Amino acid sequence: MNRPVKVRFAPSPTGPLHIGGLRTALYNYLLAKKLGGQMILRIEDTDQNRFVPGAEEYIAESLAWIGIKLDQGPKEGGPYAPYRQSERKAMYFQYAMQLVNEGHAYYAFDTPEELDAMRERLKAARVQNPQYNSVTRETMKNSLTLPEDEVKARIDSGAPYVIRLKIPRKEEVRLKDLIRGWVMVHSSTLDDKVLMKSDGMPTYHLANVVDDYLMEITHVIRGEEWLPSAPLHVLLYKYLGWEDKMPQFAHLPLLLKPDGNGKLSKRDGDQLGFPVFPVDWIDPFTGDKSSGFRERGFLPEAVTNFLAFLGWNPGTEQELFTMDELIEAFTVERIGKSGTKFDFAKAKWFNHQYMLKQSNETLWTYLKNELDRNQISVQQDKGLRIVEMLKERVTFPADFWVEGKYLFSRPEAYDSQVASAKWTEEARLVINEFSKALQKLDPFMATEIKRTFEETAHTAQVKPGKVLQALRLAVTGVGAGPDLTLTMELLGKEETIHRLNNALEILVVSANV
Repeated sequence: MNRPVKVRFAPSPTGPLHIGGLRTALYNYLLAKKLGGQMILRIEDTDQNRFVPGAEEYIAESLAWIGIKLDQGPKEGGPYAPYRQSERKAMYFQYAMQLVNEGHAYYAFDTPEELDAMRERLKAARVQNPQYNSVTRETMKNSLTLPEDEVKARIDSGAPYVIRLKIPRKEEVRLKDLIRGWVMVHSSTLDDKVLMKSDGMPTYHLANVVDDYLMEITHVIRGEEWLPSAPLHVLLYKYLGWEDKMPQFAHLPLLLKPDGNGKLSKRDGDQLGFPVFPVDWIDPFTGDKSSGFRERGFLPEAVTNFLAFLGWNPGTEQELFTMDELIEAFTVERIGKSGTKFDFAKAKWFNHQYMLKQSNETLWTYLKNELDRNQISVQQDKGLRIVEMLKERVTFPADFWVEGKYLFSRPEAYDSQVASAKWTEEARLVINEFSKALQKLDPFMATEIKRTFEETAHTAQVKPGKVLQALRLAVTGVGAGPDLTLTMELLGKEETIHRLNNALEILVVSANV
């Protein structure tokens, strides 16, 4: 293919962009940039009954958030404007009429009641898939069965009609898919799809083929759900005389539920507690809020990396890729044919890895935001030491506050399970003596704190590890965390001793009850 590479992401503004749709957009973007081409955003809003206010803006925001830079689109403009199909309405009719005039399409005047009656007759005859096709059209009201003068009279009178594609009765339609190889469908399995609706708007099938041709699209990467429609689109390119300009197709495998049983849906996210949308979405009609990856604390780079691996692999052991590295490594040929399970644990793993890549200064801004919200003041040098200590334990920016809350406020409660298992008489003895020994410690540094604790335990003839968890409980209120002696150094001598003595008093009373 010698034409300049152009791809398009063409969503419908019927609600929030699903994470699977974002993956489709990402694959289009990676391919375009790998081949030195351009990416177009086209809004396919021909179904005005399903239009949702704010959906187009949401789509653009989601693409921008993960780093997709559009070359052309409704906001960006470009040589193929307009980029909303509702604004391109006038141009589609001429192509529908070309198909009618050349015998590849026809007018159909059937009412909804007549269509329902046709389907019921077919069901009664035990036809498994009732449809308007090369056989049933012969019994319906259309320009193939009505006299020419009646057809003209109906149109002139303003009678409602649709334009349907005339599918050949016996023809094999072939399509070479970049992922699946050759796909062959017999035309007898296809129905005569509507190309122009009675309201004068084109259907998806006509509009997307016309726009892809006019916008000089070279590659169409879209979801597997569009594969059954692909033979129809191949016929449209053929009948319109555009076969030499037909783009290369790639139909992506489905994004599956975590258990692999069916397509991932919003309900799955609601039930299992993970987002399925890029950013938060508030339904303009109901006010219902759906959480997004961004607001859950995911970094855009992590989501990009995660999405890239949902169906594609680089053929190497490398898992962490910048956008530029993904562009360099990406090939359609390495996209799998089978569906991919949505693994939220893996998404969190990617986010943890990208958190670790952040500088301590950046990580400090996350913690400082939470401290400011809680009206807690901490000097930056101490804050940097805190994030350095905690960063191995965090997945999301808010985790610095969650994991390190005890660094800024004394325990209000103690983990009861740890207390019942580890808060022994032996532990109380060691911790009591350790508290006294800390009074004399100067400087109050982690290395000296550790040495003092070990000496105190040995003097009491107790192995340090046997009472270490009880010591952590006394200082933090919980049974696990980062380096405990460094935690005590950050708290300072006075605060550490206060916490030890407080725990000795409270937990002794609790144990005696």
